[in-house]
Parts: sequence; C-alpha cells; structure tokens
Amino acid sequence: MSTYTRFLLQTLICSLFLATAIAQDTPQVIHLWPNGAPGYENRRNEPEEAKDYYVKNIHNPSITVYLPPKEKATGAAVVICPGGGFRLLVYNSEGVEPARYLNSIGIAAIILKYRLFREEGSPYTLEKEIRQDAYRAMRLVRSHAADWNIDTARVGIWGFSAGGEVVAQVAYASGAGDPQAKDPVDRLNGKPSFQVLVYPGPLGVPEQVPANAPPAFLIAANEDECCSVPIVQLLQRYRAAKVPVEAHIFANGAHAFNMGYRSNLQSLKAWPPLLTNWLADSNISPRK
Repeated sequence: MSTYTRFLLQTLICSLFLATAIAQDTPQVIHLWPNGAPGYENRRNEPEEAKDYYVKNIHNPSITVYLPPKEKATGAAVVICPGGGFRLLVYNSEGVEPARYLNSIGIAAIILKYRLFREEGSPYTLEKEIRQDAYRAMRLVRSHAADWNIDTARVGIWGFSAGGEVVAQVAYASGAGDPQAKDPVDRLNGKPSFQVLVYPGPLGVPEQVPANAPPAFLIAANEDECCSVPIVQLLQRYRAAKVPVEAHIFANGAHAFNMGYRSNLQSLKAWPPLLTNWLADSNISPRK
C-alpha cells in the first residue's frame, strides 16, 4: 500500500469516526404521529417558525430526544414541556437547557413541541389537542424504553409556566391506554410517574389531588403574581391526599427565571441542585 493510499484510508476512517460521533451527539427528532396529528394530517408539512429563543406555528407536534452517556444513564426519563403562554414555546431556556441539565445527572430528556391554542387563528384547545400531544409523548417515550435504556416506571414530566398547564392535563387522570388501539403506542400508559412544576400556570390545578397522583416537585418565586399561587394550592392539596410532595417558594424573584442560570439572585441560581437532591432522595434517579 502506497503512502498516499494509506493517507486516504486513514482520512476516511477519521471522517467516519467523526461523523459517527456527531450523529450520536445530535438529538433525535420524532414526530408524535408518522402521518401528522389526527384530524390535522393536512397541516403536517407547515413549517415551524423558530427565532432566537422561541418556536411557534407548531402543527406537526414532535419530541426531541437527548440521551445521557450510557455509562451515566440511571434509567429515568423526563418529558419537558416549555412555557410560552400557548403563543410560542420558550424552547432554548425552558427546553434545551433543562434537557442538558438532566443529561448531566444521567436522565434521558425529551422536549415536547406541543400545539399552541392561543396563537392567532389556532383551531386547537388545551383540553383536547394539547392533552392529546402530552399523552402521546408519554406513551411514545415508553414505547422506546428498550432502545433508550429507560425504565417505564420512572418516566416523569416537567412543565414551565404554561407547560405546567400541559402537565396538568395528564397528571391526575388514569392515563390508561386503549388495549384495542391499532397503533401499539396508544395501548401504553400515558400517566407520568412523577412531575416537576416550575412556576406553573393556574389552568388545570385540581380541586382535589387524587391518591394516585404522581409525586411532585414544585418551585416558584413569591413575587410571581401569576404562578406562585398554584404552588401553594397544589402543596395543600397534595398534603391532604398524602401524596409525596416537595415545594420551594423563593422570597425574591419574578416569573420566568428558567434554570436560574442568568439570574442575579443566588437562591435562583442554585435551585437546580434542589431538584437533583429530590430526584435522588425519591429513588427516581439515584446518584451513581
């Protein structure tokens, strides 16, 4: 073999290795339904609008999958629902950033792009299409449990602001699948194993928390006029139901502090470790 041929071969091998590494690091995007959302299949090819921090004009809902390194994976998984008032999704700071945090502690992260009922001209509703998106996302994640090294008993859901109202659509009902469904994904359980609510909106807070509600981690700032009250209500109702709950209300800070990374307040900068501790202490994601 000539020196030049050997050089070409080595270059090809390096290129293939690099391509493989990049592919492994690239998050996987999966549409919730292969042919588009039921009843809206004709809108599946409408392009989303993404700019700076947000995504909107979502008519073909999807999940974006971030998996932790295999040697670090704990088997837990979380579906993340970004906020944005159902007019857009705050995708980077309430989707990608929490996904990377979860991966750093060995948890699979799945960002849900759900449909938006407050966009101008939207035909969708929270109680029908958006609930449908959330259930389908939970079931789709469980359907990939073997591929993604996930324990189906430890698949939770996390909502920021309006995303917390999405969570409420699936957290308190049975979530049972349809055993007669043609699509095997729809036969699976869609109820989350646990929930994380970060300054959740008021829609969907149950008058009474059922005894089978998922354990909850709740967090907000006291000065958040919109979304600190739901935390107080849920804490009281969880305690009445005797369902495990942990709640944190910070004295300072307003709405939308996201992961706290850009806050000037030390308490908000330091909130993610509180969640890490709760996940470990609740045996959802034990430390390795």
